[in-house]
Amino acid sequence: MSEAPAVPRPGSADRVHPAGLELLLIPPRARTGWRVLPARVGAMCAVELQKIRHDRTELYTRAVQPALWLLIFGETFTRIKAIPTGGIPYIDYLAPGIIAQSAMFIAIFYGIQIIWERDAGILTKLLVTPTPRSALITGKAFASGLKAVIQAVVVVVIAALLGVGMTWNPLRLLGVAVAVILGSAFFSCLSMTIAGIVLSRDRLMGIGQAITMPLFFGSNALYPVDIMPGWLQVVSKVNPLSHQVDALRGLLLGTPAHLALDFGVLAVAAALGIWSASSLLGRLAR
Repeated sequence: MSEAPAVPRPGSADRVHPAGLELLLIPPRARTGWRVLPARVGAMCAVELQKIRHDRTELYTRAVQPALWLLIFGETFTRIKAIPTGGIPYIDYLAPGIIAQSAMFIAIFYGIQIIWERDAGILTKLLVTPTPRSALITGKAFASGLKAVIQAVVVVVIAALLGVGMTWNPLRLLGVAVAVILGSAFFSCLSMTIAGIVLSRDRLMGIGQAITMPLFFGSNALYPVDIMPGWLQVVSKVNPLSHQVDALRGLLLGTPAHLALDFGVLAVAAALGIWSASSLLGRLAR
């Protein structure tokens, strides 16, 4: 006489919960709507920042140049008092400008990396994913900004060791980080826009070297706008680097600044940079 089939006991391993069976048969819904862009931007930003963990050499080597500017240029011009700075030591006046300069120098060659990703086939693979092009560019732009914040911390530490009188108010330092991120986002997008036009690393490197020094010397990073020639004052007022430096000086040193205007210009410049770089991303990947 055959035995009756065993009946599964409640809680046994053979029992499948209806909710678990539903998850096996129906995959979870993908993020849609407003949740897509922030998630993809965060993912792209995390991928870019992972590169720092594998190679920190860039952070060390890029700290040399701002240190030399502060140690040699700043100390020398503080002694000779050749540039009017409104009653503050010149090295104090220079420190925010060097923070903006070092951040710009990191960001302005970011297009070389995206051309390398195109040559390696990485960019093509990214473009066939559901990730919006604007999310790809925004992730890279804000990763550049976070790298620049790390660089800014190095410059602030060097400046503090040299006796620069800066504020340590947490809210002001947070504002400094925002200004650095927005400025770096613009300059990295400018670089990626140029990459989408020239399509070559050699050409991009030449153009990058040609525009970095005019942007730097055509700003208020080294000297006040009031002592510039009239035509250079016009250039300085439309230069986003000048607004970034003005915001950094106001936040770090407490000097008179137009913070609302400065942050507004930086935000608009970053948004326009993301739009232009995103529109040329498809051309770069062809």
